[in-house]
Amino acid sequence: MDQDERLLHSSSFGAAAAAYAEHRPDYAQAAVQWALDPASAPRVLDLGAGTGKLTATLVALGAEVIAVEPDSAMLTELRRSLPDVRALSGSAEAIPLPDASVDAVLAGNAMHWFDMAVAGPEIARVLAPGGILAGLWNVMDDQVEWVAGLARVSGSAAVGPRDTPTGWRAETADMHLPRTGVAARFGSPEQEVFPHGQRRTADSLVATIATRAGVLVMPEQEQEATLGRIRAFLASRPETARGEFTLPMLTGVLRVRRL
Repeated sequence: MDQDERLLHSSSFGAAAAAYAEHRPDYAQAAVQWALDPASAPRVLDLGAGTGKLTATLVALGAEVIAVEPDSAMLTELRRSLPDVRALSGSAEAIPLPDASVDAVLAGNAMHWFDMAVAGPEIARVLAPGGILAGLWNVMDDQVEWVAGLARVSGSAAVGPRDTPTGWRAETADMHLPRTGVAARFGSPEQEVFPHGQRRTADSLVATIATRAGVLVMPEQEQEATLGRIRAFLASRPETARGEFTLPMLTGVLRVRRL
């Protein structure tokens, strides 16, 4: 994905902020705890915080959280749902915090949008020495047969390589590194996955997939066709045709330490 295409995708969420807040999943608490474990007394920055899905989990774990989000509509949803959290307008490339002011920087389904040539030094600046940078991603567990079928029917724009466990590992292993010759600011990466799930109906799962960037930027006719295929597939499966079900997921974590 080139720079213009990444900008188009990353800026697509604001128009769907309310749907994002309603339908996107939270993160497995065990995954968030693992991301934080090396950091003592964590002052945590949730970077690219969106509508606060990861922020809420951090609050539940007792962390002192600051949320930073570039999109005003997403930030409005975060402030509405989490009014006691300090939430600031900013980006990974321009973080509105002082030097060495946090012990950990976490990013939920956001690090792939960062320009790490600029964001890497900026994240390193706000981290205390030895601080943690961790990216978290919710992925569909395609070891479950019907979930693998859903991924195939959805197409790569809706369920891409990063959205299933094997692809996630390959796609995120060097996500903390700049794409240019800029020196890396972080140590060796660790990756781990944690079981997770989300209660859905067929309609709410279609609505969840509709908040993915690849779907949001589709031409209207293509978007309708894609969501129609997904809806028909879910109606055809005994696991998803009637009532509520659990979408089998994993929360994957990439964790590195500031050098």
